[in-house]
Order: sequence, then structure tokens, then C-alpha cells
Amino acid sequence: MDAAQVELVERFPGAEDYCRLRAQAGMATRTIEAARLGLPHTLYGVSLLDEGLVVGMGRVIGDGGCFFIVVDIAVVPEYQGHGLGRRIMAALNDWLRANAPVSAVVSLVADGDAKFLYAKYGFVETPYSINMEYQVENGNAAT
Repeated sequence: MDAAQVELVERFPGAEDYCRLRAQAGMATRTIEAARLGLPHTLYGVSLLDEGLVVGMGRVIGDGGCFFIVVDIAVVPEYQGHGLGRRIMAALNDWLRANAPVSAVVSLVADGDAKFLYAKYGFVETPYSINMEYQVENGNAAT
């Protein structure tokens, strides 16, 4: 694999590639139905392509004014460790700096050591916030 040959394109992958990448990268899976509903609401997204195969992704979601959330940063394992996650984050950060208005809040949830990558783009741990979530299962919130 030659990281220089991997092309970054300003579009987010389709639902099938999205679900595949999340699984390959060890992220929590999403159903194809959920992906088909959610992905069209992406404000900005990028894909990494190696000879047409999607090998990485990242996107920004939010309300377009007050709140922006960086999500779905994923690179398939064979391509990790070659600076491709930094390429994804640089593209998302450039878009946010050009498009998010003054006073907007940009957030993300960092898993494990990914927090060190995100810190390079100005993200800091907040002492006053705790990430909270629940996952919908069988039509109900998991308890």
C-alpha cells in the first residue's frame, strides 16, 4: 500500500461502504437502513479511495449554524499508521474553519488514543461535559 496513491475525495461513501468501513475499522455497526436515512444529512464528508475502493472516511453533521459534530472517522486496518486519518481530519477541519460561523461549537467523541490526533486540530477535553448516549434497540432505547 502506497499512502501517496490514496486519493481524498470530497464526498461521503454510500451506505454499503459506510457499513463495511465501520465494521472493518472495529467501530460499532449500524444497519443499512439507518445508514440510508442518516447519510444524506451529512453537512460535509470525505472518502479515501485506493484504485476506486473506499478505504477511509470522515464526516461532519449538525445544524449548520450552532453545532457541528465530527463523526465516522475510519480507516481500514491495512491502511492505518500511514497518516490517512490526519488527511481526513485536515480536510474536515479546513471545511469547518471555512464554513462554521463564529460562536459555533464543534465537537466529537474520541475513542482511546485518537484523542491525541484530535488535539492537533484544537480539540480539548471539556471539564464540564460528559459524553452520554444510548443506542436504540428493537425500537426502544436500551436501558
